[in-house]
Amino acid sequence: MIDPAQNLRRIIWLASYPKSGNTWMRSLLAHYFMPPGQAPDINNLRRFTTADVRQDFFDAAAGRPFASKSVAEWLQVRGRAVRLIAASKPGTHFVKTHCQAVQYMGHHLIPPEVTAGAIYMMRNPFDLAPSFARHQSADIDTAIERMMNPETMMGTDTGIRDAMGRWDDHVRTWTAAPGLPRHVVRYEDLLDKPARTMRRLLEFLSVKPDAAKLARAIKATTFEAMKKQEERLGFQERPAGMSAFFAKGQAGVWREDLTPAQVARIREAFLPALKEWYPELLEETAEFAAAG
Repeated sequence: MIDPAQNLRRIIWLASYPKSGNTWMRSLLAHYFMPPGQAPDINNLRRFTTADVRQDFFDAAAGRPFASKSVAEWLQVRGRAVRLIAASKPGTHFVKTHCQAVQYMGHHLIPPEVTAGAIYMMRNPFDLAPSFARHQSADIDTAIERMMNPETMMGTDTGIRDAMGRWDDHVRTWTAAPGLPRHVVRYEDLLDKPARTMRRLLEFLSVKPDAAKLARAIKATTFEAMKKQEERLGFQERPAGMSAFFAKGQAGVWREDLTPAQVARIREAFLPALKEWYPELLEETAEFAAAG
């Protein structure tokens, strides 16, 4: 039982739309904070952090093996499961989520009473679309439709859901949530300047950056290193039907993967968010779209 008076504001959310670098960030933090040689491989990241879709926490919250097709029941049990996750460690700890930071059917998906802060991972939607398509075992046009749909959800076989919605709404709910201590990391900046980007993140966490530890963590979690881990060990979080979770891991792949019409659709759907977060892509994507 959890004491109702207990302060459970212990979760630092590692939040993102799927395929935006969440696994990379969890690995980076694990390699930085855990002793040398003890950081987990990609299949054991739960030794360092956890996720809000953990079946065992939902089972404990439901008092039985949780399985439901009802969104309402998932929401009801989710609140209790998230409190159990918060209480599972004595201090602040990281929890992965793909949910929006909103109230959904009267329930806070990210309850303030368990939240200490958030790290929000963001990836430009042009590169996200082909990666999300592979993740969903869908074609790119279908993936773009799902990124534009405010009701988009993913879920486990037992009915534990990720309520993601539209890409731009996801970004807005996390980056503008009132009263939420947050730090935003763009995937592209982490690729381009990993050390500087991580130093800023550590400072947000009130951790004085250690240059040697940071260099080791960055070297251990390059895209190629994680891709080789998946090839050698497999990846338990890879969705069924997806051939490889770590496929390209680059910025700018949209130039080869998308058609002008697809670029135009993404620009039109998400233009206000692009102006705020990716102004450097506006001119090039406009020219690319017009070339069609």
